[in-house]
Amino acid sequence: MRGSMNRGGGGSGMSLALPPFTRIVKKLLIINTAVYILTLLAQSFAPVFLRVLRFGWLVPADVLHGALWELVTYSFFHVGLFHLLFNMLALWMFGSQFEMDWGPRRFLEFYFFCVVGAALSTMVVGYAGLAVSGGPGSFGFFANLGRLVYTPTLGASGGIYGLLIAFGILYGDRQIYMFPLPFGIKAKYMVGIWIFIALVGALQGPGGVANFAHLGGAFCGWLYLRFVPQSGLQVQVKASEGFYGIRNSYYRWKRRRAAKKFEVYMRKQDRSQYFDEHGNFKDPHNNDKDNSGPRSPWVN
Repeated sequence: MRGSMNRGGGGSGMSLALPPFTRIVKKLLIINTAVYILTLLAQSFAPVFLRVLRFGWLVPADVLHGALWELVTYSFFHVGLFHLLFNMLALWMFGSQFEMDWGPRRFLEFYFFCVVGAALSTMVVGYAGLAVSGGPGSFGFFANLGRLVYTPTLGASGGIYGLLIAFGILYGDRQIYMFPLPFGIKAKYMVGIWIFIALVGALQGPGGVANFAHLGGAFCGWLYLRFVPQSGLQVQVKASEGFYGIRNSYYRWKRRRAAKKFEVYMRKQDRSQYFDEHGNFKDPHNNDKDNSGPRSPWVN
């Protein structure tokens, strides 16, 4: 449950209400749940198909070899039921609010901006640790980071943490009731606690390095709110006009060049053989001067 208040925490009244199932949030919930069930079925009955599903997991080394789709598809896979339930509950609680505020297009853009940002953060941290440690066989904190390059990363947590940081910024004073806690807590404090937990987890060693993806998603959520205009990540009109203007200028130059070549060619020809007194092109296969005969004349 969550406390329902005015935007940005304004207002004094509060009522408890479940968030609505908005259209995009509902589709994301269905897709994530379906992929989880499909993975369970593959593990039990079709291990060969599970190998195909693994092409959707985020492995930074694979991304550098061309598997760019993994930057998005990894967010639909989850390890364990509680992993799925927590992420889907958070997506429902916070994602529905932003879809109502921003509309489906901008919400979806924001969500996957954080998902891809979390994936890129995982790659950067992994390769930085690999470079410092000197190789995957080394030991120590940076070696653990380096293993991210070869270890699959799964889950929508990067996108979820982006939603959390956005909710903490825009709805910081709203009261959040998290089951089974019997009391409410302001959104900004709740988000701060979760970010702190992710930060501590990221520094704990082998089991915590994946938390860098959480922090990366939260950071990308802050970047989006701070620097992306309300219209979203759209190609600016001036930029598009400039591109098409350059392209059209190039095509016009090609046409002028072809026209000049044709003029040079026609100067070397006897125009009376191809054009009549009206400037119409004559069929070269028709030898009659009046263009009469079995073949009709060509008209330019």
